[in-house]
Amino acid sequence: MPLLDVLRGVAILGTLMTNVWIFTGAGGEWGVLAAGAPSLLGGGSAGDVAEAVFRLVADGKFLSMLTILFGAGLAIQYRSAERRGEPWPGRYRWRALFLFTEGTLHFLLIFAWDVLMGYAVTALFTAWLLTRSARARRRVTAWALGLHLTLMGLLTAALAYGDGDAGAGGGVPREVVDLYAHGGWADLVAFRLENAVVLRVEPVLTFGLLLFLFLLGVRLMRAGAFGADATGRRIRARMLRWGLGVGVPLNVACALGGDAWFLMGRYGAAPLVAVGYVGLIGAVVDRVRRPGPLTSSLTSLGRTALSGYVLQNLLCGVVAYGFGLGLAEKLGDGAGGGGGRGWEPWWVMGLWAAVSVLLLAGSTLWLRRFPAGPLESAQRWALRLTEKRSTGRGGSS
Repeated sequence: MPLLDVLRGVAILGTLMTNVWIFTGAGGEWGVLAAGAPSLLGGGSAGDVAEAVFRLVADGKFLSMLTILFGAGLAIQYRSAERRGEPWPGRYRWRALFLFTEGTLHFLLIFAWDVLMGYAVTALFTAWLLTRSARARRRVTAWALGLHLTLMGLLTAALAYGDGDAGAGGGVPREVVDLYAHGGWADLVAFRLENAVVLRVEPVLTFGLLLFLFLLGVRLMRAGAFGADATGRRIRARMLRWGLGVGVPLNVACALGGDAWFLMGRYGAAPLVAVGYVGLIGAVVDRVRRPGPLTSSLTSLGRTALSGYVLQNLLCGVVAYGFGLGLAEKLGDGAGGGGGRGWEPWWVMGLWAAVSVLLLAGSTLWLRRFPAGPLESAQRWALRLTEKRSTGRGGSS
C-alpha cells in the first residue's frame, strides 16, 4: 500500500529527529541517562525555542508510529502466509531471528539505543497471538496498555516525589564525555558491551507499550485504516481528531512538568500523538492527486526502511563522535571558547536535514537499480538460504 510506505519513510526521518540529539549531546548515548530531559522553559533565545519545538514534535512520536507500522506489516505477513496455506508463524520465526541478530550488531557496532532487538522479541510474541482468538488479543492488548501505564505512573511518581531532580542523573561523567569525543570505534563497542544491561533497559521497561502498539497496528491494518477507500479515510480522520486533539495537550503538559514527567510524556502521551500523526499524514496523502518528488522519495525510503534506519545512525556517529569528524565537541556546548552553546542547536538541525536529504535521494537512486534495500536484500537472501537448508534436511530424512 502506498500510504504505508510513505508513513514508514516519515517515521524513519522522525526517529532521526530524536536520535540526532543523542549523537550530538555530551556523552553521546550515555548522556540520555545522565543529562535529564530538555525543558520547554529552559531559555528564551531563538535557539532554545527552536530546539524545544523540534524535540517536542518528535520525541517518542515517530518511534511509536514506526512500532504501529511494524504491527501492520506483521498483519500483512500473516495474511500472505494464510493465503498461501503456510503454517504460522512458520518461517516468520527466522525473519524475527534475523531481525534480532541485526539489532544486536546494530547495538554493539553503531547505536546503543537500537529498537530492532525489542521489535524482534515483540514480533515473535505478537505472531503467536495472531493464532489466538480475537477476544484473547483484545485482552492482551488491554493488559499490556494497563500494565505499561501503571509502570510509567509509578516511575513518574518516584521521580516527582524522590530527590526532585532524579531525571538529571547528576550530569555526564567526564570520562564518558571524553570517550565519545576522543575515543576510537572499538572503545565505544567495548563501552556498549560493558554497559549492555543499562543501555538495553528501554525495550524491557516499555515491552508493554511495544506489544500494545504492535497489536494496535494489526487491528488498524485489518480494519482497513491504511486503505485508499472511504473506510480508510474515515478511520484516519478519527485518528487525526483524537490523536492530536487529546495527545498534543497531554504531551505539552508533560513537557512543561519537567524531568519528572519525561517518561509519561515520551511513553504515555507521545504514542497517542503518533496515532494523530498517522491520520494527519494520511489526510495529506489523500489530497495529493499526483505523487511529487517528496512523496516518491518518502515512498522509496519507506521501502528501504531497515537500511535507512541503520544508515542514518551510522552517518550521525561518523559525523559526531571522535572516531569520525568529532563535530559534537567542535560545534557543541562551549565551542569557540565562549562558554555558550556553540553552534547548537542549529548545526544539529542542519545535520538532521542533511542526513534526511541523503536518505531520501539515496533510497530513490538505489531502488532504480535494485529491487530492495541492502539490508532488506540480505534478509531475503538469508531467509532463502535457511529455507533451502530446511528443505534439504527434510528431503534427506
